Amino acid sequence: MTGVLGSLQGKTAVITGGASGIGLAMAQQFGSQGMNLVIADVEQGALEIAMAQLEAEGFSCCAMQCDVSDQKAVEALADFSYDAFGAVHVLCNNAGVVHRDLAWEASIESWEWVLGVDLWGPIYGVHAFVPRMIASGEPGHVVNTASTAGVVAFPGIASYDVAKQGVVALSEVLLADAMAEKLPIRVSVLCPGVVRTKIGVSERNRPGGVKGDAFGEEGLITATEAIEPEAVAQAVLRAINDGTFWIMTHPRYVDLVKTRAEGMLTGAMPPIPHPI
Repeated sequence: MTGVLGSLQGKTAVITGGASGIGLAMAQQFGSQGMNLVIADVEQGALEIAMAQLEAEGFSCCAMQCDVSDQKAVEALADFSYDAFGAVHVLCNNAGVVHRDLAWEASIESWEWVLGVDLWGPIYGVHAFVPRMIASGEPGHVVNTASTAGVVAFPGIASYDVAKQGVVALSEVLLADAMAEKLPIRVSVLCPGVVRTKIGVSERNRPGGVKGDAFGEEGLITATEAIEPEAVAQAVLRAINDGTFWIMTHPRYVDLVKTRAEGMLTGAMPPIPHPI
């Protein structure tokens, strides 16, 4: 499969969770290709800092505060993006949070928060943007940020695992439906391992105040396998140009996926990755 966008110059990318981490790195990567940028984030302060940084780099960009777990907010983001640039060619459903707890001890409120952002956010994004992308008649590409937790289940973060495996399924079906309808829409699912971002302290944005950080102040940032967001953003750009579906940034998890698939045939226990 090959990419459908051709030159990215003058085309528009919308990125949720765009004020930091992988989202901001993607914005910078797309901006370097001459794309117009719309960044959305739930953190207004971080959004203002990111906008100043992107403008200082000379990129064409605008920003909107958006809670992706709110359908009306995501619909408003679509209106805002089309009003700003007239079209959207790349949609990155990237915003994400994580909560750490034993599967049977996590509160329903924690489940609702994580699923709201990590699964309903991409669902709302697809619902709000993809019909407009199709109606435009122009080619488009959707990048859904899942995780290695989308292909193997990590202990201690059940709500995150469930959400991210849902994002993988959403992405597979979205591509299959687009191909069946012969639409110029491609899809990638991003399944990174640990990346140096602030997702480990994402409970700072949880409604009702901080409930405790999933991995501590440093947490995932100092994990041995952690890579920089810029490396992930470069992999995303390559996938858009090449039309690649799977974006796997940590090869060791591919082996776990193979073991999991083999276990489906033999009835073996699923592989259990080490706790992050």
